[in-house]
Amino acid sequence: MTTFVLVPGAWLGAWVWEDTVRALRERGHTALPMTLTGLAEHADQGGPRTGLDTHIADITGFVERNDLRDVTLVAHSYAAAPVTGAAGRLGERLKRVVYLDSAPFAAGMCMLDLMPPEAADQLRHQVAASGDGWRLPMPPFEVLGLSSSLDGLDEGRRDVLRAGATPQPFGTYTQRLADPGEPGSGVDRVLIACHDFKGLLDAGVPMLAFLNQPPWRRFDLPTGHWPMLSAPAELADILDAAVS
Repeated sequence: MTTFVLVPGAWLGAWVWEDTVRALRERGHTALPMTLTGLAEHADQGGPRTGLDTHIADITGFVERNDLRDVTLVAHSYAAAPVTGAAGRLGERLKRVVYLDSAPFAAGMCMLDLMPPEAADQLRHQVAASGDGWRLPMPPFEVLGLSSSLDGLDEGRRDVLRAGATPQPFGTYTQRLADPGEPGSGVDRVLIACHDFKGLLDAGVPMLAFLNQPPWRRFDLPTGHWPMLSAPAELADILDAAVS
């Protein structure tokens, strides 16, 4: 059986993994969802200086504080950035890293690099106008849907996502990843691709080509960008298969 540490994407907390956690535990695994600084129940711990390094420290601290071993670290969406940083620091504690509809970051990258300059500028203006000047509210669904598939999110699930979302500390989008180091050579590398990301991989986008080659193992999940809400049991099935 496997110890999963589940790290949510932007605007989300441990709560978003609830159904997947239940399904993994029913399969006999240890499933530990976590919330990063400045989000959900940890919203009051964030501040203008909360950045990518903060979230890397959150993940490494969670694993070390709980004395976890043979960990399978799961990164959804934005969490790819801090998980990449943490994976290079966890040493022998890390057994496997799973990127869920996301991919590892290279040294020197930040989240804003993944979007067109005009979109990044729009986010900066949005944060500046938000009142406190350091948090990014979750955009409306019609905006989210322009860059991330909403497949599988009916009105009820959208309501759950909207109700649980908290503004993202914007420093986590602007701070660049320092040299994260490499996970150990024996660390298993897994990719779970949902609709849009699967399309990019199948199209042979050059910067993602390495994900279709060993040592990466790829699993496809036919749903949108938030599978822990749209297909939680199916996601648990794939995670279970990936560690079997």
